[in-house]
Amino acid sequence: MPLKNFLFTSESVTEGHPDKVCDQISDAILDEFLTKDPKSRVAAETTVTTGMALVCGEITSNCYVDIPSIVRNTIKSIGYNGEEGGGFDYKNCAVITSIDEQSSDIAGGVNKALEARNDNSDTSREETLDIGAGDQGIMFGFACDETPELMPLPIALAHKLAFRLAQVRKEKIVNYLRPDGKSQVTVEYVDGRPKRIDTIVISTQHDPEINGVSDNQKIQEIIKKDMIEHVINPVFASYEVKPDQTTKYLINPSGRFVIGGPQGDAGLTGRKIIVDTYGGYARHGGGAFSGKDPTKVDRSAAYAARWVAKNIVKAGLAKKCEIELAYAIGKSQPVSILVDTFSTGKIDDETLSKIVSESFDLRPAAIIKQFDLRNLPAKFGGKFYQRLAAYGHVGREDFPIPWEETQMTQVLIEKTAALVK
Repeated sequence: MPLKNFLFTSESVTEGHPDKVCDQISDAILDEFLTKDPKSRVAAETTVTTGMALVCGEITSNCYVDIPSIVRNTIKSIGYNGEEGGGFDYKNCAVITSIDEQSSDIAGGVNKALEARNDNSDTSREETLDIGAGDQGIMFGFACDETPELMPLPIALAHKLAFRLAQVRKEKIVNYLRPDGKSQVTVEYVDGRPKRIDTIVISTQHDPEINGVSDNQKIQEIIKKDMIEHVINPVFASYEVKPDQTTKYLINPSGRFVIGGPQGDAGLTGRKIIVDTYGGYARHGGGAFSGKDPTKVDRSAAYAARWVAKNIVKAGLAKKCEIELAYAIGKSQPVSILVDTFSTGKIDDETLSKIVSESFDLRPAAIIKQFDLRNLPAKFGGKFYQRLAAYGHVGREDFPIPWEETQMTQVLIEKTAALVK
């Protein structure tokens, strides 16, 4: 029996967190390549540390991209501009690149799916709906009816807090903040539904002095007051479940937080995959998203799985739904599709799995076409995937994302009605 009364916690991080700096750099590189050549194959990995950013990976494209300029511009946009940004500096940091082409063995399986080949197989870069998956692996998508965006409440709140923390910094609403920061929310569930907010944690990088105050205890008091007034209260204003008199506020619980970002900790692309998805509330296949072009099913199939799950919940067929997809490298069709509604479905999961298989084309190229994944950067002025790289790849409402659309709900309702007659 699933737990009915429990505490659940999810975290998020701001765009200045060192791992998120790396995710944004990798996706900014992807955006630029796809804008110039939508058929680019990109696997860009980034690491940052004190005074240095390293970009490595495999890229095959018909265009030239000035990667060092993209790295510096991304770091600048985040806010790392020397001492004011916490020590890391977009102008003076070393930028090192080590890029190879995509393996011809991998490319051969992706250009045309192995099960679709014959003696005259086309291995050019002109791709059809029979392209193969760029790798094997499992991907999960999830949706539930806890929030309007059909996301678990803990991660929805954590993202909103992190987003607001960056907003008040950039708009100088709070004038002593630096780019690095984290949020965490613990929600109490009663009878399986969110009931109250148990704990809110915010850790934010800040200047050594605040308005002439250098005493650490007084600084912490100022930060706590400003975080509650300018970050926490505005976020919870739009949610039914709010902090109460027993809610615990842990603001900068470690005390002083001046040294942060890449100067404080090394960062790496793909190290915040739980933040990127459902905050631990749903399972995860283990594959990261950032820096990968859409032929990598780690990314595109995870988006498709969210799309399927969200449409199921939006259609009223379940209160909670998780989709698992599995692929083999070079094969176009998923090797398995699993639907789990955690006993909240109006019909059994086996029947719902059949409906999903019949209603959604989950081949990699079909997913790319459905969401127009190759052309989204150009449609968004050269910045689409970079915007996804912080504050979640799913459940976003601050800009339009195709896998958050629910245009398949009526199809699912009609097919369900036909099967259960």
